[in-house]
Amino acid sequence: MTTPLIINGANLTIENVVEVARFNRPVELSKDSQEKILRCRKMLEDKIVAREIMYGVNTGIGEFSEIVLNDDQIKDFQKYLIYNHAAGIGDPAPIEYVRGAMLGRINVHAHGNSGCRLEITATLVEMLNKGVTPFVCQKGSVGASGDLAPMSQVALLMLGEGKAYYNGELLDGKEAMQRAGIKIPGLNARDGLATINGSNVLTAMSAIMLYDTNRWLKQAEIAAAMSLEALMANMKPYSRKLHEARGFSGAIRSAMAINKLVKGGDLYEGKIKCKVQDAYSMRSTPQVIGAAHDAVKWAKSQVEIELNGVGDNPIFFPDENLALSGANFQGTPVALPMDMIGIAVTMISVLSERRMNRLNNPALSVGLPAFLTKGAGMFSGLMLSQYTADMQIVEQRILSAPASIQSIPAAADQEDFVSMGMNTAIKNFQILDNAYGILGIEMMAAAQAMDFRDWIFGDGTKKAHEVVRRHVQFLDIDRPLYTDHTNMKYLVKSGEVLDEVEKLIGSLE
Repeated sequence: MTTPLIINGANLTIENVVEVARFNRPVELSKDSQEKILRCRKMLEDKIVAREIMYGVNTGIGEFSEIVLNDDQIKDFQKYLIYNHAAGIGDPAPIEYVRGAMLGRINVHAHGNSGCRLEITATLVEMLNKGVTPFVCQKGSVGASGDLAPMSQVALLMLGEGKAYYNGELLDGKEAMQRAGIKIPGLNARDGLATINGSNVLTAMSAIMLYDTNRWLKQAEIAAAMSLEALMANMKPYSRKLHEARGFSGAIRSAMAINKLVKGGDLYEGKIKCKVQDAYSMRSTPQVIGAAHDAVKWAKSQVEIELNGVGDNPIFFPDENLALSGANFQGTPVALPMDMIGIAVTMISVLSERRMNRLNNPALSVGLPAFLTKGAGMFSGLMLSQYTADMQIVEQRILSAPASIQSIPAAADQEDFVSMGMNTAIKNFQILDNAYGILGIEMMAAAQAMDFRDWIFGDGTKKAHEVVRRHVQFLDIDRPLYTDHTNMKYLVKSGEVLDEVEKLIGSLE
């Protein structure tokens, strides 16, 4: 059995999120965190008895925060809070997004600053481990006060309501919990708000996006190396010394990865005559992909701070007997760097298409046949593949407008600046979906071009070519290409090329 991931409020990584959300690694709440949650709950209950005014516990929320609730209203308020916030719309979020959000919420509770009962956190743990995943509409959150609409659909399960997936079926929430043998805890004072009041969905989506983007960027380097070999590139611009002189770590990483891929081939060994200087799409690949690596590194640091922070409101400090209301649910610290990641993926996709253009264009391809076909005139080769790549790039460009500047005030202007981080998270996955297709087309074109060359290729690029040929055959005479394009898209998405290459030559990081 896989070793459980111990949840203690610290050290949660984007890789951990993927392990739990996508690959169903079990989780366990640390003993220390259980004690912290119990201690915080005791403090909260003492304050309720003392009739101390606490936002969202014995007051309304948002514009109603000045309305104080009586003793009879405090418990029912949590139920109605969840009802009115479960206000999303449309299609469900993928299961891995929801599982990642639940993991993030457990890690918030693990600090012992949220004030909920231990039963609430323990139920989330049990749901993850037994495979009960709430049905959550993907759209509806503005990313402050957290992801209220989607997280409220998670909280409905605490009442035995809503819907959930279990063993591949979509069931009523109560039935899913019963089939899994999970006791429904109900919602007492504070429990509902403590389940929903953080940017956990957009943060989980961002963690998964960063993990997938890093793998995609490494495949962008593989595709680039294949194209560079086919285009007889001058490899001097890939010298470590050159990139160390400037100092960007991402560029050094990228240049070394591409060198590693072409090592062992005639181009790397200097046996092929090349130009003194190539076009920017060939010569500046390390600087451009490197900038994306550096962006991912920064975004990862921000997302992991959020994953391990107390994203909640109010926040309770048992040691000081203190409750503070603030805005730690605000999604902007994640939304801003993640807007940059969508832009970075689009940027690298444009670079990929430019190299693919050089492979197709006989004026630029250093002796390759026009559109990579032996029968120019009768056949059009990969001419239309460029059209397909270009269409997807335009869609990426449209989606690359930042969402973090798009705030629309809500709640009678009490919530007058929101992050729109969920818009960032959703559009980033649309950008990445197109990126798989664009890169797949470059890889297909590069493999086609390599088949027209008669020299020895690098160990990494040779392996990449071999994997491509398992899925798409050489284009000898024209055929409908939509199947090849789609196969290449899902080949890149699967990471099979990357896994096979790294198994042979080692990690590209």
